[in-house]
Order: sequence, then structure tokens, then C-alpha cells
Amino acid sequence: MMSKSASELVQEAKAEIREMDLHAANEKHDGDLVIVVDVREEAEFKAGHIPGAHHISRGVLEFKTDAHPALKDKNAEILVYCKTGGRAALAAHQLKKMGYSNVHSIKGGMDAWIGAQHPVHKP
Repeated sequence: MMSKSASELVQEAKAEIREMDLHAANEKHDGDLVIVVDVREEAEFKAGHIPGAHHISRGVLEFKTDAHPALKDKNAEILVYCKTGGRAALAAHQLKKMGYSNVHSIKGGMDAWIGAQHPVHKP
């Protein structure tokens, strides 16, 4: 079996998932039409996150989703994000494999979200 770099794994995941652009993601978020999941580490989440986002670190995603109340409906629209998009792509790909049918990652991640001046909750 050939080994792959993290970058190659992310590119493979992105080929299997759907990314949502910032404008569409913000509209869905504003309308409470999606479940937003932040897969960054806890310190990143605490430094600022999309309002209403549920925090599940990428490293424990597969173990936490079944018990997470917001993720009971595997047909609900879910938006996943991280800092720039790599971890979110991997997470969205895993959620898809776990039976979630309507998962997107936010193109560009939190950095792009902040750059577009969309709302950020800073505790």
C-alpha cells in the first residue's frame, strides 16, 4: 500500500464531499437552516467560533457523533468547518461514511469566515 501525505488525504476527501461557499453558508446559518459543527481543537473553539456551532474536535468525531443530540438526524443539513478547510474536509468525509447524507464543509474555513466579516462568537 502506498503511503499518502495529509495534503493528499485532504484532496481525496474534498473529491468525495461538497464544499459550501461562504455566502451560502452564512445565509443558511442566518436562517437557522443548518447544524454547524466546529472540528477544531478546544482552544481554537474557545478563542472564537461561528455562533451556535457545536464543538466536536476532529480527533474524537467518530466517537462523539452518535451520542451528540444535535446529530441525531442523519438527513439534517450539516456544515462542518475548521481553520482553513482540511480537517473539515476529512471530518465531512467521515460523516458521509457514517451515513450522514447532507454534509458540507465551509470553503476556506474559519479564516475565510472571519475574512468575510461574518459573525463570530467570542466567549
